[in-house]
Amino acid sequence: MKRITALAMTSALVAVVASGCGSSSNNNTNNTTGNTGTNTEAGSNNAGDKKPVKVFQFKVEIADQLNALAAEYEKETGVHVEVETHGGGEDYGALLKAAIASGSEPEIINNGGYSSLVPYMDRATDLSDQPWVANLLDTTKAPTTVDGKLYGMPMNTEGFGLIYNKDLFQKAGITTEPKTLPELTDAVAKLKTAGITPFETTNEWWSLGIHLADVALANQPDPAKFIEDWKAGKATAKGNAVFEKWVNLVDLIFKNAQKNQLTTDYATQVASFAAGKAAMMQQGNWTQGDIDKVNANLNLGVLPIPIDDQPGHVFVGVPNNWIVNSKSANAEGAKKFLDWMVSSDTGKKYLTKEFHFMPAETNIDATKEDIGTIAASIKDQSSTALGWHWDRFPDGTTQGFGAAMQEYQGGTINKDQLLAKFDKTVADMMKK
Repeated sequence: MKRITALAMTSALVAVVASGCGSSSNNNTNNTTGNTGTNTEAGSNNAGDKKPVKVFQFKVEIADQLNALAAEYEKETGVHVEVETHGGGEDYGALLKAAIASGSEPEIINNGGYSSLVPYMDRATDLSDQPWVANLLDTTKAPTTVDGKLYGMPMNTEGFGLIYNKDLFQKAGITTEPKTLPELTDAVAKLKTAGITPFETTNEWWSLGIHLADVALANQPDPAKFIEDWKAGKATAKGNAVFEKWVNLVDLIFKNAQKNQLTTDYATQVASFAAGKAAMMQQGNWTQGDIDKVNANLNLGVLPIPIDDQPGHVFVGVPNNWIVNSKSANAEGAKKFLDWMVSSDTGKKYLTKEFHFMPAETNIDATKEDIGTIAASIKDQSSTALGWHWDRFPDGTTQGFGAAMQEYQGGTINKDQLLAKFDKTVADMMKK
């Protein structure tokens, strides 16, 4: 979310969300100590090298699984890993800053890279010499590469589009996947005629201000240049041809979603979609685990997201990165834990079969059964996928986008006011 990421959700510290996340917190209080492992670097800790490692992370959909992975690590190495999770409705970036200001320095934190990495460069550890770097997909290195050095481990790759229920489409007589906005509009009409709610959406600021807003950013002819021009006051959303078309997509979703969308949080959105209450949901592969808890047998696919009469795209990126905090008490222990997570059989199993991640490393295999039908569908469309760009903005920008989107969703502002608020958000953030 990253993914993006922009993701959290500082502009990307949270995203991430930013990938995608619900709202809760989950702390690992497991103090079990087991035997030291013998087949990983992490397993070579000496008796005097058992300092704990604290992970301060925001990805709530893997909170339980990450706690379980931490317990496995402790069994193998004797090193306790404490996981503290904050995400979704919580502002991860603000909570992280507060923790640091209080003197608490977690060993591992989440960061989306690009602009959101800048405030943490005094803490980010150069990880260029780590053994897992050789296995990274080249495209995953960019968000945390500064002056040729790598300062983060990509958490994974993620993608989002319009997740859809194939059985509900069939019930409505939709026999061909819609790829353009006119085709999607026609599908919406058929769903409504069949008495099926077309979209399950959410009022979460991060889903609206990060993922949905990225559709307009990624469709720019040159997203990076447009964003730099926007930040420099040389471009605007209002009057931009892509943003003008993008609003038509937003209108289609908002006007054809469930009645209580203004009070629908992330967890409710996913649960309602999984229960068959709507045919489509704009979300990503991070929802697979939560959907499966409701109905693991749903017949799902992922549609590209269109903004005009041209075929749309899915959107793929790095939702977030693991950053090793050089000012923490055990940065070396943090490095060992991260290496174990992507090199040990246990770590690889959790990343694919438990987290359902699309790995960022070439040495980790992931089957459709491992990562789920949503990720597999996104992976099949990766050759035409567009990227994640929200982390190119300063901290606070995506929150501003999200607030404006909430107003538009509620009908208190019109299209011109929405885009004007986007422009004001960027201008205000650049003054700070």
